[in-house]
Amino acid sequence: MAYGVFLLFLHVAGVVVWVGGMFTMLHVLRPAAHAVLAPPQRVPLMTDAIGRFLRVVWVAMPLTVASGFARLAQTGFADAPRAWHWMAATGLAMAVVFAVLWFGPYAAMRRHAGAQRWPDAAAAGEKVRRLVAANLALGFVTIAIATLGLRLL
Repeated sequence: MAYGVFLLFLHVAGVVVWVGGMFTMLHVLRPAAHAVLAPPQRVPLMTDAIGRFLRVVWVAMPLTVASGFARLAQTGFADAPRAWHWMAATGLAMAVVFAVLWFGPYAAMRRHAGAQRWPDAAAAGEKVRRLVAANLALGFVTIAIATLGLRLL
């Protein structure tokens, strides 16, 4: 198997896990939890589910970024399509948003949930939701650049 093809597989797999996971958390799990659970049950569930997902992203995110930059290096930065450079920029922005989310609102959510301060945990969870929504939007922009950008940029 060619090295470039393997890098592409790692890159796409990382994107599927990261972006698909954000979509699932935001548009499937969260609404379902809000529909059927009261805050004392919902907040611990969401804290645990988000934590499990974010730990997976700690693998998928560096894998995605590293494989993308490896492909850029393999092609040559000067020879790579402009869209790849835009994709790298939006991917790095997503990584920064993820780090802010992990070390900021999610850490607060986890701390408040552990102390059973449900309103504080829910408020931190709302900040997590906003950052996930922003990152999901960046993810879709990145996918658009990857698939359409070669013709548009």
